[in-house]
Amino acid sequence: MSKRIKTNYPGIFYRESKRVGGHGSEKVYYVVYKKNGVMKEQKAGRQYADNMTPAKAASIRSELIENKRMTRKELREQQEAIKKAEAGKWTIERLWAKYKANRPNLKGLRTYESAYNLHVGPVFGSKEPQAILPLDITRVENKLLKKRAPQTVWHVLELLRRIVNFGVKNFLCPGLDFKIDMPKVDNILTEDLTPDELERLLKAIADDSHPQAGTMMKLVLCTGVRKGELFRLQWGHIDFERGFITLVETKGDQKQTIPLNESAKDLLLEYRRLNPIDSPYVFPGRNGGQRQTIAAQVRRIKVAADLPKAFRPLHGLRHFFASQLANSGEVDMYQLQKLLTHKDSKMTERYAHLRDKALKKASNVAGNIISQAASKKDEKKVVNLEDHRK
Repeated sequence: MSKRIKTNYPGIFYRESKRVGGHGSEKVYYVVYKKNGVMKEQKAGRQYADNMTPAKAASIRSELIENKRMTRKELREQQEAIKKAEAGKWTIERLWAKYKANRPNLKGLRTYESAYNLHVGPVFGSKEPQAILPLDITRVENKLLKKRAPQTVWHVLELLRRIVNFGVKNFLCPGLDFKIDMPKVDNILTEDLTPDELERLLKAIADDSHPQAGTMMKLVLCTGVRKGELFRLQWGHIDFERGFITLVETKGDQKQTIPLNESAKDLLLEYRRLNPIDSPYVFPGRNGGQRQTIAAQVRRIKVAADLPKAFRPLHGLRHFFASQLANSGEVDMYQLQKLLTHKDSKMTERYAHLRDKALKKASNVAGNIISQAASKKDEKKVVNLEDHRK
């Protein structure tokens, strides 16, 4: 270590050292001071690298003596403590990562990721749940409603709420200090098709060249299965002999079974005969793996059929399937819930008005029978009265 050289300022000295970022040498200034009866030495800075001078070093010495400045060691300790505290915080970003790690087969992950990356993460990612204010929620909601539908806002806030609830449930963090007021959403959308629209759709399917899109749409018409269930459907899930289809969910590998009606059975057998593909999946994607999308192909068929712009090609057909059953009056809400594999009966209740309409129609039939019987009885009385008068 080089020799200490005094300056004209009390308690300030320097050592000659190799210059940082240049040729030659430079002075490295130090301060010496007494604090709490203990002599201390602190590096003030380098002549060129830190633009340090004896006067600046003297000012630093005064601040250290008056406790207006921390030593380099104290600064390092403080930064390490802050970093450690930050690492221990369960922010929304960290909770989201943990949430996904605990659910490797999360259903709809791509949609959740999009909602998080676009709307949740940029606003709430660095915050702990207890630091979120009602005003933060209001600002996000107002911003989204300028360009997005209430349904989108609901999904964004629901994702945030789900992440926070996960943290609270697993004792990772405190929850919000308030209850999120979810936007009111009219999601009782039951898309339907007129007879003409259905006829045009079937023709467009017959005319389309894609080997899978049309069959997938017709299978939804016959069974009401969801898009994701179509993508996951394997030939091993179909029991042609007993007449059942096993639907496998990615979340927890849960399974549900629905009947394979004759129309669906004939459709699948004909499809397999015409498309002998070496894949376990009924509607495989690239290289025989699980399909990820069919949006462009079914949209093309929808346009060719001249269906309403708001009609969703696959989900709308699922609604149509459910509406037809409810409107028939031959399927009760419990049966419909099982066929649609709804876990909650509330989802099925959107079709209750169609069932009620069918029941009313059936009730009118009974009423007409009674009315006709009463009418015949009155006619008979009139005839008998006239005979008696004769």
